Amino acid sequence: MNVWIAIGLTAVGCYLAKLLGLLVPAGALERPVVQRLAALLPVALLAALTAQQAFGTGRHLVLDARGAGLAAAALALVLRAPFLVVVGVAVAVTAGVRALG
Repeated sequence: MNVWIAIGLTAVGCYLAKLLGLLVPAGALERPVVQRLAALLPVALLAALTAQQAFGTGRHLVLDARGAGLAAAALALVLRAPFLVVVGVAVAVTAGVRALG
């Protein structure tokens, strides 16, 4: 029964968050600071999630094959490689480092 309570509270919370977003006046959303934050926030969240997945295990920071794959992907991005090539390079480097270690 506790699972259904959690599901219900989550649904109510999502509805209230949506309602709160609709109640914000349009003038507040048209401010330049708000527009800059709205443009940069997804990038910051994606970077934080990438760093957490690449360097975190539980409560500890580690530097393993995932970090090498991320570095290889960053290098491929700097060299302006297509997206599928970036992913392929990251996978190949990560697999190679894991195979060696």
